Amino acid sequence: MAAVAVAGVSAHRLDEYLQAARLGIDPGAVRIELDLTPGITVAGAIIADIDRNRDGSLSADEQRAYGALVVSALMLEVDGTPVRAQLGDASFPVPEVMRRGEGTIRIQSAATLPGLSVGSHQLLFRNNHHPDRSVYLANALVPDGDEVAVTAQRRDGDQTELTIDYVLRAASGTSTTAWLLGGIAAAMVLSVLRIRRSRSAG
Repeated sequence: MAAVAVAGVSAHRLDEYLQAARLGIDPGAVRIELDLTPGITVAGAIIADIDRNRDGSLSADEQRAYGALVVSALMLEVDGTPVRAQLGDASFPVPEVMRRGEGTIRIQSAATLPGLSVGSHQLLFRNNHHPDRSVYLANALVPDGDEVAVTAQRRDGDQTELTIDYVLRAASGTSTTAWLLGGIAAAMVLSVLRIRRSRSAG
């Protein structure tokens, strides 16, 4: 899925923790794809944050715990109402790859949105994870269907914060109408068959 507009850099410095967020808005939910890439000089500290028992490997429990920590630092609001993201899938490179500055942690999360009326809405996203050592990117993804249209994106200076203006449209009634017409036609055919059978029996 492509971003509505890509704002960012092609590379990051060795002493930075690059955090790139992509947000996809559906009528009832927002999905967050977060890529975290530590530079060589900060990789050891990030690995230490994940590897709590210091055994040199990243267990599934340690990965889930770190993923939950990252997601807990994400702030979301829709039309001024806070919503909470929940951790989904997460994948982690092995520590050796991260120490070379080549490994990217990928974390997916999602939040359920309150029931929204058709019309204009605003989503606010803020990433508060590791502000002391990070650089940030944030973009909206192109919506999957026609029910959501992103109309504008605004970022603060360091891209820790992204505001997305979007429009929620009414769901298309084409499939529902076709289903109803099909059901009516089927009922009429069954009715005709019953009448013919009744006459034959008589």
